[in-house]
Amino acid sequence: MADAPEQPSTPSQPPPVYIHPRREPFEHGLIPLQKLIFTDGAQTLTSIRDKLLQFPPIDNRHHRVNSAVVSESLQISPEHARLVIDIIASVLYSDSDPLVAAKPEEVDAVGVNVYDLLIFLYIQSYKRLLPRGHKDSAAVADVWPSTSAFDGFLSALTPLQLVRSNSRRSMPSQADEESHQLSYLQKHIGNIISLLAESVEGEGEDSLVLTMEKFEHLGFLIYFGEKGMEKTPLSQNAPFFANSDPDMPAVPVPASQVHDWILQSISDALDRISERAAAKENGQTSPSDQDVLMTDVSPNSKTPTSGKGPSFVEGISKQSYVKQASELKGSFVKVVNCHESVIYVLAPLKYATIYGCSDATIVLGAVGKAVRVEHCERVHIISAAKRICIANCRECIFFLGVNQQPLIVGDNHKLQVAPYNTFYPQLEEHMKQVGIETSPNRWGEPVALGLIDPHDSLSHPAGISDCQTESAIRLDPDQFTNFLIPNWLEGQASGSTKDNPFPLPDVYLSCQRRNENNLVEIKQMLKEAPLEDSRKKELSTALHVYFKDWLYASGNIRQLYCLQGE
Repeated sequence: MADAPEQPSTPSQPPPVYIHPRREPFEHGLIPLQKLIFTDGAQTLTSIRDKLLQFPPIDNRHHRVNSAVVSESLQISPEHARLVIDIIASVLYSDSDPLVAAKPEEVDAVGVNVYDLLIFLYIQSYKRLLPRGHKDSAAVADVWPSTSAFDGFLSALTPLQLVRSNSRRSMPSQADEESHQLSYLQKHIGNIISLLAESVEGEGEDSLVLTMEKFEHLGFLIYFGEKGMEKTPLSQNAPFFANSDPDMPAVPVPASQVHDWILQSISDALDRISERAAAKENGQTSPSDQDVLMTDVSPNSKTPTSGKGPSFVEGISKQSYVKQASELKGSFVKVVNCHESVIYVLAPLKYATIYGCSDATIVLGAVGKAVRVEHCERVHIISAAKRICIANCRECIFFLGVNQQPLIVGDNHKLQVAPYNTFYPQLEEHMKQVGIETSPNRWGEPVALGLIDPHDSLSHPAGISDCQTESAIRLDPDQFTNFLIPNWLEGQASGSTKDNPFPLPDVYLSCQRRNENNLVEIKQMLKEAPLEDSRKKELSTALHVYFKDWLYASGNIRQLYCLQGE
């Protein structure tokens, strides 16, 4: 019997590329303005779209509108209209959009693309995933104080307010959030596509078509790609637009075809997440799985994970912790459930989230898009950033170099803002990399929005959404001090920054100089004081007691953790 002919070898197939939600608009692009939340799907937004398109566009090729048009069309104040455009700029999918690089005085001349605005408005109906209980409740109980300055206050709250105010809770896992966001898109993508589609002659569902240019706006919400892969234009992953001739406009395709294709892609991605989660539960998780699931770092881990998702700094307690730019493989950082510590993330970043931390000082390098601080107590945040959003925090102080007004949302108590108060050698280089200017610094102009966040998954009492949240007050200049970043931090040898690059307001500068002069005078007086040795010892003891009290009261005691050996 003749041998069977050999089967030709087939080249190995590349692994499938899955769809993912862009986390930026869901994490940093929601704003608790009731007038921007539409409960009737695309019906109201369709009329708003038609109204927006009636205004003369700033750019005839790409229909763009300024804040005056946004204000008139949405019936919101000019200040809120500008806030909307600034937030869209911070979460746009393309850094080549002129709005991303526009200086504050140029924003209205550049304007926002109407279709990006419509997608932004549509997702304001998104409800965030509920926080889950911490996987190690004993560890949380150990680091969280048993009593709080707000315990008496909290006992007077309703259960709904209490759960919203309670910061002793954990973020959902990245896999949970991704599934939640994909499920939201699965439900609403048909309406979103209809806002981008154009009508053509004919009847039935094929009367709506989508051009390649409009299709690319879905990149606001979704992308294809895995760890280590470059993001390609969304249209290049779509079978109906892939390999289109750049010199020839692609033929529009039926909106229904686009809808079916995206739904199938979402279904495949959700199946994949479920499979990986099941494999993890059975102990079959491989290192590559973590890049998909973005599972939480162990509280004892000293190394943040990275992949297509953010790097995590999680569960740091009673120590100092340093991350330099060379140690981070991405431009997203999340600092989660850290307590009684000093944490330095000295790197150029796009986004940073600080969640569920207490009694800590956290220094972020330069954040070019947005910082979000949520559910924190007695935390000092020091950051140079384009913009910052503060939600549901208590007794925190924010030392800021920010080009946009700090946004304060939710249930906050006893917040203070102050000018930026530190530097490290690479700071100005990092600021330049991510596009942060030293002026204007709008640290002292916080904007407070609704007390209740309509984007969380809890139900809300009728009529409470528009209640005003408590804003922040300016730190007393007499309490302002420079924060010294230790010069022994590894990798700090090179850099041109020799001082705080943000000019201090006169009142803070004069207080700082007065305090420095007072210190010099006290030192000299003590040195020259004609006291007996026993009296000098009493004086020294008293000064040490007062100094210790000041360290604890001001929060500067945390910086002494940096003197402990790692």
